[in-house]
Amino acid sequence: MNGGRKGAPGRVRIIGGSLRNSRLEVPDLAGLRPTPERVRETLFNWLAPVLDGARCLDLCAGTGALGIEALSRGAAGVQFVERDARAAQSLRANLARLKAPGGQVAELDAGLYLQGAGRRHDLVFLDPPFALDLWPTLARQLEQGGWLAAQAWIYVESPRGHVPALPPAWQPHREGHAGEVRFALYRRALPLS
Repeated sequence: MNGGRKGAPGRVRIIGGSLRNSRLEVPDLAGLRPTPERVRETLFNWLAPVLDGARCLDLCAGTGALGIEALSRGAAGVQFVERDARAAQSLRANLARLKAPGGQVAELDAGLYLQGAGRRHDLVFLDPPFALDLWPTLARQLEQGGWLAAQAWIYVESPRGHVPALPPAWQPHREGHAGEVRFALYRRALPLS
């Protein structure tokens, strides 16, 4: 969730579920790029049939808007991973203030986090800083490290016009564009053996 823009708005609104209309406090950090409301609304409409009880991983979480939106809409739990200390602290504070159960924050670089023991997730939000081009590396780690359920869903946000190199098992499901951002939902489909 870090990347394209200088500074961030002071607040981000949760748009659906039990925390609907709650506001997330957002630190003023260069490069912090919260996923816009209309993108989140579209994404969570796509995910509505599969979100209840899902185990989620929000890599490069930034504000945590994607993961908190998932918790608000019935996800069983979300592991947030954010390397910036101020963003991670703000995320912890928002989770505590909202009394959002099931959210845990790891203050760590996403690549280092994925070197640990993999725990399978049903849904992963992959929105790394655009300038670092981390999609192929993080996707490979997710795929090879045991982080994905057999038919996991993976949300990928990237600059408009840029389709990251992703594992062959990740099949495109839906995509859209908003301003300078491309957002896409993939479904993991392992070949039959």
